[in-house]
Amino acid sequence: QVQLVESGGGLVQAGGSLTLSCVASGRTLGRYAMGWFRQAPGKGREFVAAISWSGGSTYYADSVKGRFTASRDNAKNTVYLQMNSLKPEDTAVYYCAARSDVGLGFARDEYDYWGQGTQVTVSS
Repeated sequence: QVQLVESGGGLVQAGGSLTLSCVASGRTLGRYAMGWFRQAPGKGREFVAAISWSGGSTYYADSVKGRFTASRDNAKNTVYLQMNSLKPEDTAVYYCAARSDVGLGFARDEYDYWGQGTQVTVSS
């Protein structure tokens, strides 16, 4: 079992930046590829970013490409999502997820463990 806890969300003005963190416990994070998803009010949970077990490969949704950066520190069992140039449409609850595979995952059902989410609100 892997337990995931996100933090770092908050209220920010458009154009601002936030860094989300996701700390894992229960298993060493190095065994898992990780992903970030988000869910806006009234919408489904959508893919944001994925990062391989080593951090050597990343992939981003078109809507965040060039603005968001996923990274990880396996020694700290932590994954990060650096979010720059934030837009009001980025407002959502952000979730990190762990996948019992070393390769990238892009769909919700490819992930086995989920955090409880952290709220990001971007004001215009």
